[in-house]
Amino acid sequence: MALPHDDSCSNAPAARPRGWLRATIVAALAIAFVGAGVGFVAFLSQLRGAEIKPDRNADGIVVLTGGSSRVSDAMALLAGGYGRRLLISGVHPTNAASDISRSLPDNQSLLGCCVDLDRSAVNTRSNAAETQRWARDRGFRSLIVVTSNYHMPRAIVELSHAMPDVTLIPFAVVGDKWRDEPWWTSGATLRLLLSEYVKYVAAEVRVRLEDIGIDVMPEPSDQPAPAPRRPATAQAN
Repeated sequence: MALPHDDSCSNAPAARPRGWLRATIVAALAIAFVGAGVGFVAFLSQLRGAEIKPDRNADGIVVLTGGSSRVSDAMALLAGGYGRRLLISGVHPTNAASDISRSLPDNQSLLGCCVDLDRSAVNTRSNAAETQRWARDRGFRSLIVVTSNYHMPRAIVELSHAMPDVTLIPFAVVGDKWRDEPWWTSGATLRLLLSEYVKYVAAEVRVRLEDIGIDVMPEPSDQPAPAPRRPATAQAN
C-alpha cells in the first residue's frame, strides 16, 4: 500500500530562503527610512530661523534668484559695504536691467555701477558654474552668498564644489511665512522642505562621486521650461 506524499518537507527548504529574503528587504527598508529621517532632521538643523548679518565683509556678493526678497536683501548688503560688487545669478532671459531697476527704486546708482546680471544659470548647479566664472574673472577670493534659508545648504554644496579655493559666507534669507508659522503646520512648506532635502542629498552624492572621478548626469533644471515674462528675476531655486 502506497503511503501519501508529504509536501511540507519538500517545501520547507524553499520557504526558508524566501523568509530570509523578505526579512532582509524589510530590515533594509526600515534602516533606509530611519536614515532618511535622521538626515532630514540634520538638514533642518542647518536652516536659520532669523536673518543674521555677515560678521565680515567679502570681495563680492552673489544672490541666487528664485525666492522673495533675496535680491533686495543682497542689494542692502551691497549698499552697506559688505562687498564691492554683486552678481544676480539666474535672471530670466527676458528680463532687462530696467525690470530689476523698477523693483528696486532706491538702489539706482548701485545698479548702474556695481551689479552684474547672469542670465545663463537655470538651476543651482549652473548658478555655481556662472558664479565661479564671475569670481575668477574679477579675482574675488571671498563671497557672501544670499539665498533662502531652505536653499542655502544645497547652494553651499554646489558653490564650494565649484570654487573650493573661495571663502563662502552664507546670508540666509528668511521669508515672512517661515517666521509667522512653524513649518510643520503648513503642508506647502513641508512639501517644499522635503523636495529641497531630496535635491540636497542628490547634490551631496553627485559632488562626492565627482570628487573620486565618477561623472554623473547633469542635474535637471529646478524649474519647468521658461514661462512668460516675469517681473524681476527668473529661476526657482
